[in-house]
Amino acid sequence: MSYPSSSSAQAARQRLATQLREMREDAGISGVEFARRAGWRYSTTVNKIERAQRPASSNHIRLWCQICGASPQREAELLAEQRDVARMWVSLREHHALGLNARQKATVGDLYARISAELSYQTKVIPGLLQTEDYMTEMLRGVRRDRRLEVDDVAEAVATRMQRQRNLRRPGARFVFLLEEAVLRYVYTSAEVHRGQLEHLMEAMRLPSVFAVAVIPMGIDRHGIRARESFEIDVFPDGSVEAQVELLSGLLTLTHPDDVALYRRAWDDLFDLAVVGHDARALIRSCLASLEE
Repeated sequence: MSYPSSSSAQAARQRLATQLREMREDAGISGVEFARRAGWRYSTTVNKIERAQRPASSNHIRLWCQICGASPQREAELLAEQRDVARMWVSLREHHALGLNARQKATVGDLYARISAELSYQTKVIPGLLQTEDYMTEMLRGVRRDRRLEVDDVAEAVATRMQRQRNLRRPGARFVFLLEEAVLRYVYTSAEVHRGQLEHLMEAMRLPSVFAVAVIPMGIDRHGIRARESFEIDVFPDGSVEAQVELLSGLLTLTHPDDVALYRRAWDDLFDLAVVGHDARALIRSCLASLEE
């Protein structure tokens, strides 16, 4: 099995692995002795887990805590961290093999029904929550073609996505969408579908839960602030926050405060470049006019 090359995912695995090594060392147990108590033939397993060369499972965490005499509270903390590390990375290659709809359910699930607020930054396409059915269908057909997927479940995947859009009307939820102007101008679909999408975008700006649709104009002085990979920052009712980063080979979910803070700073810098309200609508109208030329 291969593991993601993302530095954030590797750093998270390493943080957990380091804690396990320090726990063993603080307990005064050598790697060889730990392996003996664990019933393992070789101590190399200990070494691989503590170097993050092999992912630590929940059973590994319980075993470490049992052998090293950790408190129940410490065990609970490490198990929670292990769960976060395990779900950080979703490989698109693995989930695409199951079809687009399975990928939707595996990577997003009921996320939008659980969050209280979301900040969404997009550099490629209109965010899924704001897509029309026609736009979404053409985009997913393109994904299926590009990924050479055998399973044709585009219609099912579209239905799943469209159902999620009901969350834009959910009381108490707040969504802020930040788009590069290129997202509005690049016509990935037919001109007719793209026109309908831009018109729908202006209508969606009136929804109560859509706090803002902001656009970063092309040609603006960015003051050295470059475009980033598309990402979302989700806030949950209990105050917890996580960032989801869309990479070419998979979806990275970050929960460590330092990682989330990095993306929040990026969001703030990018949002400062954007226009909202009347100016954002003017940009969308300009894009609509260009389709008539």
